[in-house]
Amino acid sequence: MIELSYDLHIHSCLSPCGSDESTPSNVAGLASLLELDAVALTDHNTCRNCPAFFKAAEIVSQTGEHEIIPIAGMELTTEEEIHVLCLFAELKAAMDFDEYVYSLLLPIKNDTTIYGRQLIMNESDIIIGEVENCLINSVSLDLYSLSGEVKSRGGVIIPAHIERAAFSLISSLGFVPDDCGFNCVEIRYKEAVENLKEKHEYLRECKIIHNSDAHFLEELSLPENKLRVTKRSAKGVLDALSVL
Repeated sequence: MIELSYDLHIHSCLSPCGSDESTPSNVAGLASLLELDAVALTDHNTCRNCPAFFKAAEIVSQTGEHEIIPIAGMELTTEEEIHVLCLFAELKAAMDFDEYVYSLLLPIKNDTTIYGRQLIMNESDIIIGEVENCLINSVSLDLYSLSGEVKSRGGVIIPAHIERAAFSLISSLGFVPDDCGFNCVEIRYKEAVENLKEKHEYLRECKIIHNSDAHFLEELSLPENKLRVTKRSAKGVLDALSVL
């Protein structure tokens, strides 16, 4: 087994609430500097900065810095207003899912005076586009359907920050279902784990991960959270997240 440090919930300048300084290149560079091993870019309801993130990660490895495993993902808001991490083993699958999700997003234009610009970048920190519709809204996709769509593309779903009082599995549903296709949950704060396990039986069998949910570069995790995998790859990470 191989032990990897990870941060699987990071936003870039494409997320409405993300810092303009959190470009895909800067995220990859800082993750390498922090010596994180597996790093996922998970903007709200989109994967459109993942291609630049993958190229930036490749550049980092070519320069002899600490090599990171880039993982393509998004933080999707279901129609129940639940934030769910969707992670993919392959970039192509993530971009296919991105197109599908955008077709289900409410057609409300982004108000840059409120949310800021939703910037699509290349690996050289050059703006190559903007997403027109506001990415902070929910998608016309329920939690149960989401699981099937992600799994059909070789991905995994992970309910995000389930201890939060808003936009979480527990705050939206009031309980933890055991039949909607996830074996892993994100609990941001480690001190909340035992209390949540006591209240929700299904969590006692789930894999639990801790991420930064970084919207600013300085919020990225230190390399203290570990995951044991059989292979040092995106698929190896996803396989480890999928096994109870």
